[in-house]
Amino acid sequence: MRRSALAAATVGLVACAAAPVVARADETASATTTGRLLVTLKPPAPGKASASAARVARAVAARAGATTKLTIPKLRAAAIKPRAGETLAALERRLEADPRVADVHVERRFALRSVPNDPAFTTADRGEEGTVLEWWAARENLPAAWDLASGDGAKVAVIDTGVDGAHPELANKIVAAGDFDDNLGAGPPTVDEDGHGTHVASLACAQPNNTQGLAGAGLGCSLLIAKSDLTEGSVARALIWAADNGAEAINMSFGTDGRYAAAAVIVQALHYANDKGAVLVAAAADNATARNPVLEQGDPANVLQPTDTGSDINNNFGLSVTAVSAADTRATFAGRGTQISLAAYGTYGTGGSNGLLGAFPSQTTNLERGDKAKEIAPCRCRTTVGNDNRYAYLPGTSMSAPQVAGVAALMRHLNPDLPPADIVRILKQTARRPANMAWSPEVGWGILDAGSAVSAARSVDAHPPRSQLQRPKVTGRSILLKWKGDDDAVAGVVASGIDKFEVWRQVAGHKAQKIKTTRAHTFRLRGVRGRLYRFYTIAIDHAGNREAPPARADASVRVAR
Repeated sequence: MRRSALAAATVGLVACAAAPVVARADETASATTTGRLLVTLKPPAPGKASASAARVARAVAARAGATTKLTIPKLRAAAIKPRAGETLAALERRLEADPRVADVHVERRFALRSVPNDPAFTTADRGEEGTVLEWWAARENLPAAWDLASGDGAKVAVIDTGVDGAHPELANKIVAAGDFDDNLGAGPPTVDEDGHGTHVASLACAQPNNTQGLAGAGLGCSLLIAKSDLTEGSVARALIWAADNGAEAINMSFGTDGRYAAAAVIVQALHYANDKGAVLVAAAADNATARNPVLEQGDPANVLQPTDTGSDINNNFGLSVTAVSAADTRATFAGRGTQISLAAYGTYGTGGSNGLLGAFPSQTTNLERGDKAKEIAPCRCRTTVGNDNRYAYLPGTSMSAPQVAGVAALMRHLNPDLPPADIVRILKQTARRPANMAWSPEVGWGILDAGSAVSAARSVDAHPPRSQLQRPKVTGRSILLKWKGDDDAVAGVVASGIDKFEVWRQVAGHKAQKIKTTRAHTFRLRGVRGRLYRFYTIAIDHAGNREAPPARADASVRVAR
């Protein structure tokens, strides 16, 4: 990923450790911290009324002689800043002594994933006959995916530096925007001073069929833009906002340097978003060396795919995405290790030269200015497509992740009955890799194959069938039951068809009992004179999906005395 001139963290300077390190306030005087403490409150006692989390947080801060800078009510968390002249360590000790506090954590600032300062990569002409600007689309089988799913209505959340909301690739794609950047002077979410967010968002959802530029991996997908200052509190709030706004995939092209375990609020916010149905996608580290064997990719990537779980096809909380070059090998700058889920194209050359084409803001960006103090050279990345110079070539895992997020949203929107874990599993299972090879620390389960992934998602019937019992016919003590059934899967998904029906009977004063399993649509039985019966059916399809029992029986009948 590109390093942002806005990012305070210097990802290249990393200390090795054999196990997760929990940061203490007296150990964190560096540019990676925000000068605040993230405080998580204990849950209210069962059965007792409780004040709002925001009110409790303010009371906790006041008791400690500090101020609350932001609250995250749904996580019962807040960022608290010490009074002037006081150290974080002193405030931390007082907060930990408060019985209402569950956890105190030094807040850190994420950094956009970076790449080495390789030679300039500004030209669109790669010098190879037949190589098109968006060469990765065919290599990732995107057109085949688009044949099956247009992506219209799908929502991809991009937590980043904002976007150029006037850019023709993005202007009609933004359905909501949230501002979680507390930096004074920073513009609204539709202003991207850095350039990183605009580029990332375009790789996920750039406007197709507009006769200019490129098409995003999610084709017709819409964008939820969360502008963040990359502090942990900001990212946690953005995750919750994205989930509450219906994100089907959330892209996070940033991360920590892997020296410390993830903050509790980040872990909780990730679980919140996942539970709300979002597929979580994070860029892997921007350095090939696993500096810390436990935290090798840094969070949030190492939360989504923890150490030693990359090769476990059943560990599918989210995706840690590394970058490959046009040679189908891991880029030299890209993360490797046991936390890698899969790969997508993030550069043309192995070392980062000639990155991927994407949208770029109209104004001069921080990426173009560089930062001498942080030894970040100007990117010299802007290019012209047609007569429009609002494009750039940028390499990195930052560019790989949004392609995966766009495809994940295609799949999730096509088949909303598939939970996020199933989407993640399918993306891994269908990734392109050499024959007889499973997972590897270089590229995880392989390179994104969008066509195969969407096709597989389309063929998974996770939608339960339906049945309806008709009015029974009674002749003497004989009861004839008839019912109808159908398996109308979501549009675009191949239904497996009904396999069988269960017939359930309830007698007054007793629980319902299954009395028959059959593939037929009729069943005759004998009743007891004068007794009232209630009946319903449950359909089961060939994929094993069961119809839920009805709230009340479909039909009732009393046998004459």
